[in-house]
Amino acid sequence: MSMARVETRTTTVRIPVPLYDQAKDMICREKITGATVSLNDVIVSAIKVYVKIHARRRIDAAFAGMAEDANYQKEATLLAEEFEYSDWESLGIGENDLVGESANAASLAR
Repeated sequence: MSMARVETRTTTVRIPVPLYDQAKDMICREKITGATVSLNDVIVSAIKVYVKIHARRRIDAAFAGMAEDANYQKEATLLAEEFEYSDWESLGIGENDLVGESANAASLAR
């Protein structure tokens, strides 16, 4: 399994001493179990998580705006009404499949 090299950029960060100490302690405990994790790995992982959270919040904010958009609400209601019959039909098919699976499982258990 080859790992592609990712271009990196070197930077300096200032970390509060208690947080730095906690991270270093965590890394030392990980090394006891044989894991090879570095402070750099921890910082990169933390930034990745933060960026994902930030992106998710932007998406959530965009959807929140839709909740107050009268035109969107009207269109969503019309779409829901158009697909109401097929939604119920699909639900029925799914339930029938589940009933068939449970009957089949019961016969296999005998």
